[in-house]
This record gives sequence, C-alpha cells and structure tokens, in this order.
Amino acid sequence: MSKAFAWPNGCEGAISLTFDDGRDDQLEKAVPLLDRHGIRATFYTPLGQSDWQTRLERWRGVSESGHEIGNHSVNHPCPGSLFPEWPSSKCLEQMTLVDIEAEILLAEERLNSFFPDRPRTYCYPCYADFVGSGANRQSYVPVVAKHFIAARGKGEFGRNYPATCELHYLNSWRCEGMSGPQMIGWTELAARHGSWDIFTFHSIDHGKLGVRLCDLEELVAHLARAHQRLWVAPVVEVAQYIAAWRSS
Repeated sequence: MSKAFAWPNGCEGAISLTFDDGRDDQLEKAVPLLDRHGIRATFYTPLGQSDWQTRLERWRGVSESGHEIGNHSVNHPCPGSLFPEWPSSKCLEQMTLVDIEAEILLAEERLNSFFPDRPRTYCYPCYADFVGSGANRQSYVPVVAKHFIAARGKGEFGRNYPATCELHYLNSWRCEGMSGPQMIGWTELAARHGSWDIFTFHSIDHGKLGVRLCDLEELVAHLARAHQRLWVAPVVEVAQYIAAWRSS
C-alpha cells in the first residue's frame, strides 16, 4: 500500500511563483523582493537573442541564491494564429516534433553552460503544447517528458493535486491584472484543498501582461508570514517531491 501524501513540515498546501521571459524588471524588482522575504521562485528565460550569454550572466547570481532558472526554449515559438506578424519559422504550426526537440535541447545546452548539474523544468511558450496543424497537429508533451521532471503550462484553474496532476503540463494561474488580495485568496484555497498552486507572472508595473509591484509585494509578504502552512518552493523542487511520493 502506498503511503498517504503529505506536504513537508506539516504544511497544508504548496505554492510556486513563476516568471516568464527573463525580463529586466524581474531582475530589478521581483528578485530583490523575493530575496528580502526569503522566497525562492522559478524564472523561465528564452535564449534566442544574440546576447544570450550576457543575459544569462545576469541570472547567475539569481540561480546561486536558490531560484530555479528554467528552460523556455530558444526562440519562444508560439501559435501563428496569435502572432500572424511573426516569421513562419517561429510558429508552432510550421514545426515538427524534431524541430521542437532541437529547440529545447539547444536551450538546455546553453543553460548547462552556465548552470551545470542543476535540475530544471520546462515552460511552454504561450502555454501551447502542440506542433503542426489540422490532421498533422501533435502534442509535444511526450517530448518534454523525455527531458524534464515537469513542465508548466496553464489551465482553467491554477490548481494541481499531487495524486492526479499532469507533471508535464502543470496548471497555473495567469496573474496579469490580479490584485494582491485576489492572489492571496488563491493561496488560502490551496491550503484548504491541499493543492499545489502555481502563479505565472510576466512584466511588473507595465504592459498588458503586467502585475503591479504593490500587489506582488502583498502576495510575497503573505507567503512569508504563512510559511508554516504553505510550502513555497521552485517548480522543480515541488515536482521532485511529488514524483518521489508517487514512486514510493
């Protein structure tokens, strides 16, 4: 008989904060805020820019302080239906499973050159988990599952239950425009349900995908106060914990 699931240290639920696209305002605003409160998060950074080495160097200290630097592909391929102005070569509809695996592995090679021997998770650009179109459309979740313990997508809800969640396409809350009290409410529901809730952020204090810094501060301060009830950890650590329990 498998042992009943329990979160570490008597916690009632788990929370992971994730930040997409390696934006400068994350380095300037989010990282200092998180470090001040002792909260470790996951940062997903695409690596297609010509200055990717310089950009990754800026994230070295973030990794050393305990945050996860995850794989977000090289060129951030998205559905062409969302961005018709993009070159077709960057659109998922024009890609194959071989193409997307090459994207992922090149990003891993670049990440390993800066952060060797550090486990990491994958994040689906634009939350999309397919290549091709029509009769040729295929999920690339199995490709991701070959190389990572877990991967973050999105869902109608941001809640993941340890016994049943799809580790290679995890649900997450899209937090653009959310208020501090609203996000805090989701964390308290995680404690009530015993779930793992993942929060997705992009820009801070600007843009259509932005969250206000004051709201992020309210959430992070609440999580620091609630550390005895809510386990807050990078995606890779929570996924490892759940995978170990499933295999026991």
